[in-house]
Amino acid sequence: MTETTALDTAYAAMTAAPNDDAARLRFFERLADSELFLMLTEEAKGENISPELFDVADGRFLLAFDREDRLARFAERPVPYVALSGRVLTSMLAGQGIGLGLNLEVAPSSMLIPSEALGWLAETLQHGPEEVQQRLAEFLPPAGLPDDLLTALDAKLATAIGLAEAAYLVGTKSEGGGSGHLLGFIGAVEGAEPALAKAASEALTFSGIEAGAMDVGFFGAHDQAAASLARIGLRFDLPQPEARVVTQTVPGSNPDKPPILK
Repeated sequence: MTETTALDTAYAAMTAAPNDDAARLRFFERLADSELFLMLTEEAKGENISPELFDVADGRFLLAFDREDRLARFAERPVPYVALSGRVLTSMLAGQGIGLGLNLEVAPSSMLIPSEALGWLAETLQHGPEEVQQRLAEFLPPAGLPDDLLTALDAKLATAIGLAEAAYLVGTKSEGGGSGHLLGFIGAVEGAEPALAKAASEALTFSGIEAGAMDVGFFGAHDQAAASLARIGLRFDLPQPEARVVTQTVPGSNPDKPPILK
């Protein structure tokens, strides 16, 4: 019995409430964020891959699994495969008229996803945040945002490993008197800002929330604004990569690994 995956959980919620748009959106968000193992006909050659195609009454489908052991159980023999994210696979299949067989016969989330649904997901993932300039007069405690958005933000930021130290959600008041919300990232890695802004935008999209409901900002760890965010904001911790201990071995010091002569 394998462990329940994020896709299993999201699929169960979606099927338990077939008329719940939010549950369906959350499933497709998990699909985009998941690492999938795509079955191939032969070993990948660089960037060139040859996916195994299956023809059924509903059309043509590729097969992918969210765990390597699930692929192995389905195939019942060693098969070549490639690991890639759901968003990359969706982008590859967009407009091809090919659907996706997900975890077929080996998991609770076993299903056939038609090509039309993959096309919708690919188009949705292309939407990005718009950059605007706005002067804020005050940060306030966040209020009035639905739990679905908070849950989506928590899940989305859990995938942004090492891209920032933390994020804070606050209410805002602009100099013009307007109000809103801001997700402020603290200590973002240089160059990670677009990816973090897009992650926040996708959390809104897949929660079914209006895009204008939340802005995104970036602050240094020692900025005065960072202290204000930490004081009144709702904190989201971003996972950090595990520290690696690097040891240097002198060639020839390990009798099991003699030096290589060139």
